[in-house]
Amino acid sequence: MMFTHISLKEKMFFARHMAIMSRSGMQILDILRTLKKQTASRTMRKILDELLISVKNGQFLSDGLKKHPRLFGDFFINIVHVGEISGTLAENLEYLAESLEKKRELESKVKGALVYPIIILLATFGITGALTFFIFPKILPIFRSLKVDLPLVTRIFIAVSNFMIAHGVAVIIGAAVALIALRFLLLIRPVRYVWHRCLLFLPAVGTMAQNYNLISFVRALSLLMKSGVKIVQALEITSQSSTNLVYKRVLQKISVHVGQGDPMSKHLADYPALFPAVFTEMISVGEETGKLTDTGTYLANYYESELDASTKSLSNVLEPLLLVVMGFIVGFVALAIILPIYEVSQHIGPK
Repeated sequence: MMFTHISLKEKMFFARHMAIMSRSGMQILDILRTLKKQTASRTMRKILDELLISVKNGQFLSDGLKKHPRLFGDFFINIVHVGEISGTLAENLEYLAESLEKKRELESKVKGALVYPIIILLATFGITGALTFFIFPKILPIFRSLKVDLPLVTRIFIAVSNFMIAHGVAVIIGAAVALIALRFLLLIRPVRYVWHRCLLFLPAVGTMAQNYNLISFVRALSLLMKSGVKIVQALEITSQSSTNLVYKRVLQKISVHVGQGDPMSKHLADYPALFPAVFTEMISVGEETGKLTDTGTYLANYYESELDASTKSLSNVLEPLLLVVMGFIVGFVALAIILPIYEVSQHIGPK
Protein backbone atom coordinates (compact mmCIF):
# COMPACT_ATOMS: atom_id res chain seq x y z
CA MET A 1 0.00 0.00 0.00
CA MET A 2 1.37 3.41 -1.02
CA PHE A 3 1.46 6.25 1.51
CA THR A 4 2.00 9.84 0.69
CA HIS A 5 4.53 11.38 3.04
CA ILE A 6 6.04 11.25 6.53
CA SER A 7 7.69 14.41 7.76
CA LEU A 8 11.19 14.44 9.21
CA LYS A 9 9.64 15.52 12.51
CA GLU A 10 7.36 12.46 12.58
CA LYS A 11 10.28 10.11 11.91
CA MET A 12 12.31 11.82 14.64
CA PHE A 13 9.48 11.45 17.19
CA PHE A 14 8.97 7.83 16.15
CA ALA A 15 12.66 7.03 16.75
CA ARG A 16 12.89 9.02 20.00
CA HIS A 17 9.72 7.59 21.56
CA MET A 18 10.72 4.07 20.48
CA ALA A 19 14.12 4.59 22.15
CA ILE A 20 12.66 5.92 25.41
CA MET A 21 10.05 3.16 25.74
CA SER A 22 12.51 0.48 24.67
CA ARG A 23 14.95 1.60 27.38
CA SER A 24 12.16 1.36 29.95
CA GLY A 25 11.77 -2.33 29.14
CA MET A 26 8.54 -2.22 27.10
CA GLN A 27 8.03 -4.87 24.43
CA ILE A 28 8.02 -3.79 20.77
CA LEU A 29 4.32 -4.65 20.33
CA ASP A 30 3.34 -2.54 23.34
CA ILE A 31 5.49 0.32 22.10
CA LEU A 32 3.86 0.25 18.67
CA ARG A 33 0.36 0.19 20.22
CA THR A 34 1.25 3.17 22.42
CA LEU A 35 2.67 5.10 19.47
CA LYS A 36 -0.47 4.38 17.46
CA LYS A 37 -2.61 5.94 20.22
CA GLN A 38 -0.37 9.02 20.40
CA THR A 39 0.01 9.84 16.71
CA ALA A 40 -2.40 12.21 14.97
CA SER A 41 -1.16 11.31 11.47
CA ARG A 42 -3.41 8.95 9.50
CA THR A 43 -0.44 7.85 7.39
CA MET A 44 1.61 7.01 10.46
CA ARG A 45 -1.30 5.09 12.03
CA LYS A 46 -1.63 2.94 8.90
CA ILE A 47 2.10 2.22 8.93
CA LEU A 48 2.00 1.35 12.65
CA ASP A 49 -0.88 -1.05 11.93
CA GLU A 50 1.30 -2.79 9.33
CA LEU A 51 4.27 -2.86 11.70
CA LEU A 52 2.11 -4.42 14.43
CA ILE A 53 1.00 -7.20 12.06
CA SER A 54 4.60 -7.75 10.90
CA VAL A 55 6.00 -7.99 14.45
CA LYS A 56 3.11 -10.23 15.58
CA ASN A 57 4.08 -12.61 12.77
CA GLY A 58 7.58 -12.91 14.23
CA GLN A 59 9.38 -10.52 11.89
CA PHE A 60 11.88 -7.84 12.86
CA LEU A 61 10.69 -4.25 13.12
CA SER A 62 13.13 -3.41 10.31
CA ASP A 63 11.40 -5.99 8.06
CA GLY A 64 8.19 -4.02 8.40
CA LEU A 65 9.99 -0.75 7.72
CA LYS A 66 11.53 -2.25 4.56
CA LYS A 67 8.04 -2.32 3.05
CA HIS A 68 8.18 1.48 2.97
CA PRO A 69 11.68 2.29 1.65
CA ARG A 70 10.48 5.50 0.00
CA LEU A 71 9.22 6.88 3.30
CA PHE A 72 11.93 5.75 5.73
CA GLY A 73 14.99 5.33 3.50
CA ASP A 74 17.91 2.89 3.67
CA PHE A 75 19.68 4.90 6.36
CA PHE A 76 16.79 4.74 8.86
CA ILE A 77 16.00 1.09 8.14
CA ASN A 78 19.61 -0.12 8.42
CA ILE A 79 20.19 1.66 11.74
CA VAL A 80 17.12 -0.13 13.16
CA HIS A 81 18.16 -3.46 11.59
CA VAL A 82 21.70 -3.34 13.03
CA GLY A 83 20.27 -2.41 16.45
CA GLU A 84 17.92 -5.40 16.42
CA ILE A 85 20.68 -7.84 15.44
CA SER A 86 23.25 -6.49 17.91
CA GLY A 87 20.81 -6.00 20.79
CA THR A 88 21.39 -2.25 20.87
CA LEU A 89 18.06 -1.14 19.41
CA ALA A 90 17.39 1.51 22.09
CA GLU A 91 20.86 3.05 21.67
CA ASN A 92 20.62 3.00 17.87
CA LEU A 93 17.18 4.58 17.92
CA GLU A 94 18.51 7.28 20.22
CA TYR A 95 21.44 7.96 17.87
CA LEU A 96 18.97 8.03 14.98
CA ALA A 97 16.64 10.48 16.75
CA GLU A 98 19.57 12.81 17.47
CA SER A 99 20.73 12.59 13.86
CA LEU A 100 17.24 13.38 12.54
CA GLU A 101 16.93 16.28 14.98
CA LYS A 102 20.23 17.73 13.75
CA LYS A 103 19.11 17.28 10.15
CA ARG A 104 15.83 19.07 10.93
CA GLU A 105 17.73 21.94 12.55
CA LEU A 106 20.02 22.09 9.53
CA GLU A 107 17.10 22.32 7.10
CA SER A 108 15.45 24.95 9.30
CA LYS A 109 18.59 27.11 9.17
CA VAL A 110 18.73 26.95 5.38
CA LYS A 111 15.01 27.65 4.97
CA GLY A 112 15.12 30.37 7.63
CA ALA A 113 17.76 32.26 5.65
CA LEU A 114 15.34 32.44 2.72
CA VAL A 115 12.19 33.49 4.61
CA TYR A 116 12.93 37.23 4.89
CA PRO A 117 13.99 37.65 1.22
CA ILE A 118 10.83 35.85 0.09
CA ILE A 119 8.66 38.12 2.27
CA ILE A 120 10.35 41.20 0.77
CA LEU A 121 9.81 39.92 -2.78
CA LEU A 122 6.15 39.10 -2.12
CA ALA A 123 5.61 42.54 -0.56
CA THR A 124 7.25 44.21 -3.57
CA PHE A 125 5.14 42.32 -6.09
CA GLY A 126 2.02 42.88 -3.96
CA ILE A 127 2.49 46.67 -3.78
CA THR A 128 3.44 46.94 -7.46
CA GLY A 129 0.48 44.77 -8.48
CA ALA A 130 -1.97 46.86 -6.43
CA LEU A 131 -0.67 50.10 -8.00
CA THR A 132 -0.64 48.61 -11.50
CA PHE A 133 -4.06 46.95 -11.52
CA PHE A 134 -6.17 49.06 -9.16
CA ILE A 135 -4.79 52.56 -8.55
CA PHE A 136 -3.06 53.59 -11.77
CA PRO A 137 -5.95 52.64 -14.16
CA LYS A 138 -8.22 55.04 -12.20
CA ILE A 139 -5.72 57.93 -12.45
CA LEU A 140 -4.75 57.38 -16.11
CA PRO A 141 -8.02 58.74 -17.67
CA ILE A 142 -7.45 62.04 -15.80
CA PHE A 143 -3.95 62.40 -17.28
CA ARG A 144 -5.22 61.65 -20.77
CA SER A 145 -8.12 64.11 -20.53
CA LEU A 146 -5.70 66.96 -19.76
CA LYS A 147 -3.74 66.23 -22.96
CA VAL A 148 -0.34 66.83 -21.35
CA ASP A 149 2.83 65.24 -22.69
CA LEU A 150 3.48 62.50 -20.19
CA PRO A 151 7.02 61.85 -18.85
CA LEU A 152 8.97 58.87 -20.20
CA VAL A 153 8.69 57.03 -16.85
CA THR A 154 4.91 57.32 -16.97
CA ARG A 155 4.72 56.21 -20.61
CA ILE A 156 6.80 53.12 -19.82
CA PHE A 157 4.60 52.33 -16.83
CA ILE A 158 1.45 52.83 -18.92
CA ALA A 159 2.76 50.37 -21.52
CA VAL A 160 3.57 47.81 -18.82
CA SER A 161 0.25 48.41 -17.08
CA ASN A 162 -1.73 48.04 -20.32
CA PHE A 163 0.14 44.87 -21.19
CA MET A 164 -0.48 43.35 -17.75
CA ILE A 165 -4.15 44.33 -17.76
CA ALA A 166 -4.60 42.82 -21.23
CA HIS A 167 -2.41 39.75 -20.79
CA GLY A 168 -1.86 39.50 -17.02
CA VAL A 169 -3.86 36.27 -16.66
CA ALA A 170 -1.90 34.69 -19.51
CA VAL A 171 1.39 35.77 -17.93
CA ILE A 172 0.41 34.30 -14.55
CA ILE A 173 -0.79 31.05 -16.14
CA GLY A 174 2.39 30.89 -18.23
CA ALA A 175 4.56 31.36 -15.14
CA ALA A 176 2.60 28.66 -13.28
CA VAL A 177 2.92 26.26 -16.24
CA ALA A 178 6.66 26.98 -16.45
CA LEU A 179 7.11 26.21 -12.74
CA ILE A 180 5.11 22.97 -13.04
CA ALA A 181 7.10 21.99 -16.16
CA LEU A 182 10.36 22.68 -14.31
CA ARG A 183 9.11 20.55 -11.42
CA PHE A 184 8.41 17.64 -13.79
CA LEU A 185 11.73 18.15 -15.60
CA LEU A 186 13.55 17.79 -12.29
CA LEU A 187 11.95 14.36 -11.89
CA ILE A 188 14.06 13.24 -14.87
CA ARG A 189 17.30 11.96 -13.37
CA PRO A 190 19.81 13.43 -15.90
CA VAL A 191 18.12 16.86 -15.66
CA ARG A 192 18.14 16.67 -11.86
CA TYR A 193 21.83 15.70 -11.92
CA VAL A 194 22.69 18.79 -14.01
CA TRP A 195 20.60 20.97 -11.65
CA HIS A 196 22.35 19.56 -8.57
CA ARG A 197 25.74 20.12 -10.20
CA CYS A 198 24.83 23.73 -11.07
CA LEU A 199 23.72 24.33 -7.46
CA LEU A 200 27.16 23.32 -6.19
CA PHE A 201 28.92 25.94 -8.32
CA LEU A 202 26.58 28.90 -7.92
CA PRO A 203 28.13 31.89 -6.10
CA ALA A 204 27.33 31.90 -2.35
CA VAL A 205 24.65 29.20 -2.73
CA GLY A 206 27.24 26.67 -3.92
CA THR A 207 29.21 26.87 -0.67
CA MET A 208 26.03 26.36 1.34
CA ALA A 209 25.03 23.37 -0.82
CA GLN A 210 28.50 21.84 -0.46
CA ASN A 211 28.54 22.29 3.32
CA TYR A 212 25.02 20.83 3.62
CA ASN A 213 26.05 17.70 1.68
CA LEU A 214 29.31 17.29 3.60
CA ILE A 215 27.41 17.47 6.90
CA SER A 216 24.83 14.92 5.74
CA PHE A 217 27.57 12.60 4.47
CA VAL A 218 29.85 12.50 7.54
CA ARG A 219 26.99 12.53 10.04
CA ALA A 220 25.29 9.55 8.37
CA LEU A 221 28.58 7.70 7.92
CA SER A 222 29.60 8.25 11.55
CA LEU A 223 26.25 7.11 12.89
CA LEU A 224 26.22 3.96 10.75
CA MET A 225 29.75 3.03 11.80
CA LYS A 226 28.97 3.78 15.45
CA SER A 227 26.01 1.41 15.13
CA GLY A 228 28.29 -1.38 13.94
CA VAL A 229 27.91 -1.13 10.15
CA LYS A 230 31.12 -1.86 8.21
CA ILE A 231 32.58 1.07 6.28
CA VAL A 232 31.85 -0.30 2.79
CA GLN A 233 28.20 -0.94 3.60
CA ALA A 234 28.02 2.39 5.45
CA LEU A 235 29.28 4.19 2.34
CA GLU A 236 26.74 2.39 0.15
CA ILE A 237 23.88 3.30 2.50
CA THR A 238 25.12 6.88 2.81
CA SER A 239 25.30 7.25 -0.96
CA GLN A 240 21.73 5.97 -1.32
CA SER A 241 20.46 8.41 1.32
CA SER A 242 22.21 11.40 -0.31
CA THR A 243 19.72 13.86 -1.81
CA ASN A 244 22.32 15.38 -4.19
CA LEU A 245 22.87 13.16 -7.25
CA VAL A 246 26.43 14.43 -7.77
CA TYR A 247 27.48 13.34 -4.27
CA LYS A 248 25.42 10.15 -4.62
CA ARG A 249 27.31 9.11 -7.77
CA VAL A 250 30.74 9.96 -6.34
CA LEU A 251 30.09 8.16 -3.04
CA GLN A 252 28.95 5.05 -4.93
CA LYS A 253 32.25 5.06 -6.84
CA ILE A 254 34.25 5.56 -3.64
CA SER A 255 32.44 2.70 -1.89
CA VAL A 256 33.56 0.36 -4.70
CA HIS A 257 37.22 1.44 -4.26
CA VAL A 258 37.00 1.08 -0.47
CA GLY A 259 35.56 -2.40 -0.98
CA GLN A 260 38.73 -3.21 -2.93
CA GLY A 261 40.86 -2.20 0.06
CA ASP A 262 41.68 1.43 -0.73
CA PRO A 263 41.42 4.11 1.97
CA MET A 264 38.43 6.41 1.55
CA SER A 265 40.53 9.58 1.79
CA LYS A 266 42.59 8.56 -1.25
CA HIS A 267 39.53 8.76 -3.50
CA LEU A 268 37.93 11.74 -1.76
CA ALA A 269 41.05 13.64 -2.89
CA ASP A 270 40.10 12.88 -6.51
CA TYR A 271 37.13 15.27 -6.16
CA PRO A 272 38.53 18.50 -4.65
CA ALA A 273 35.52 20.49 -5.89
CA LEU A 274 33.22 18.34 -3.72
CA PHE A 275 35.50 17.50 -0.79
CA PRO A 276 37.82 20.33 0.38
CA ALA A 277 41.46 19.48 1.13
CA VAL A 278 40.96 20.03 4.88
CA PHE A 279 38.00 17.64 4.89
CA THR A 280 39.96 14.94 3.06
CA GLU A 281 42.99 15.40 5.31
CA MET A 282 40.87 15.03 8.46
CA ILE A 283 39.27 11.85 7.08
CA SER A 284 42.77 10.51 6.35
CA VAL A 285 43.84 11.21 9.95
CA GLY A 286 40.69 9.48 11.22
CA GLU A 287 41.45 6.39 9.11
CA GLU A 288 45.08 6.24 10.27
CA THR A 289 44.24 6.62 13.96
CA GLY A 290 41.18 4.35 13.86
CA LYS A 291 38.96 7.20 15.06
CA LEU A 292 36.99 7.81 11.88
CA THR A 293 33.68 7.97 13.76
CA ASP A 294 34.92 10.71 16.10
CA THR A 295 36.51 12.58 13.19
CA GLY A 296 33.25 12.42 11.26
CA THR A 297 31.31 13.87 14.21
CA TYR A 298 33.87 16.68 14.56
CA LEU A 299 33.69 17.47 10.82
CA ALA A 300 29.87 17.49 10.90
CA ASN A 301 29.89 20.01 13.76
CA TYR A 302 32.58 22.12 12.07
CA TYR A 303 30.79 22.34 8.72
CA GLU A 304 27.49 22.97 10.47
CA SER A 305 29.01 26.08 12.07
CA GLU A 306 30.35 27.06 8.63
CA LEU A 307 26.89 26.61 7.11
CA ASP A 308 25.34 28.65 9.91
CA ALA A 309 27.81 31.48 9.18
CA SER A 310 27.12 31.20 5.43
CA THR A 311 23.34 31.45 5.87
CA LYS A 312 23.71 34.51 8.08
CA SER A 313 26.10 36.14 5.61
CA LEU A 314 23.77 35.41 2.70
CA SER A 315 20.84 36.83 4.64
CA ASN A 316 22.86 39.95 5.54
CA VAL A 317 23.73 40.49 1.87
CA LEU A 318 20.28 39.73 0.46
CA GLU A 319 18.28 41.87 2.87
CA PRO A 320 19.71 45.30 1.88
CA LEU A 321 19.93 44.24 -1.77
CA LEU A 322 16.25 43.29 -1.88
CA LEU A 323 15.30 46.46 -0.01
CA VAL A 324 17.11 48.47 -2.73
CA VAL A 325 15.27 46.52 -5.44
CA MET A 326 11.97 47.03 -3.63
CA GLY A 327 12.71 50.75 -3.24
CA PHE A 328 13.60 51.05 -6.93
CA ILE A 329 10.40 49.35 -8.12
CA VAL A 330 8.11 51.23 -5.73
CA GLY A 331 9.99 54.49 -6.48
CA PHE A 332 9.60 53.92 -10.22
CA VAL A 333 5.86 53.41 -9.84
CA ALA A 334 5.55 56.42 -7.55
CA LEU A 335 7.44 58.65 -10.03
CA ALA A 336 5.23 57.39 -12.86
CA ILE A 337 2.21 58.70 -10.91
CA ILE A 338 3.70 61.84 -9.31
CA LEU A 339 5.53 63.30 -12.34
CA PRO A 340 2.36 63.74 -14.48
CA ILE A 341 0.64 65.43 -11.51
CA TYR A 342 3.61 67.81 -11.30
CA GLU A 343 3.41 68.46 -15.06
CA VAL A 344 -0.31 69.19 -14.80
CA SER A 345 0.23 71.58 -11.89
CA GLN A 346 2.85 73.41 -13.96
CA HIS A 347 0.39 73.92 -16.82
CA ILE A 348 -2.57 75.04 -14.71
CA GLY A 349 -0.49 77.24 -12.36
CA PRO A 350 -0.19 81.06 -12.68
CA LYS A 351 1.63 82.22 -15.83
